[in-house]
Amino acid sequence: MSERAVPFYCPYCGEEDLRPSEAAHGAWWCSSCLRTFTLKMLGIGVPS
Repeated sequence: MSERAVPFYCPYCGEEDLRPSEAAHGAWWCSSCLRTFTLKMLGIGVPS
């Protein structure tokens, strides 16, 4: 079982009222600006 990383605020409007969305894996829906977005982790560490 894997857990999702939870965003603390919407990257578009800055509000904190976010809910998981069924639109795509890892998608979040903002009830303030009505946008659905996903977050993607690119890696950890210093780029070489």
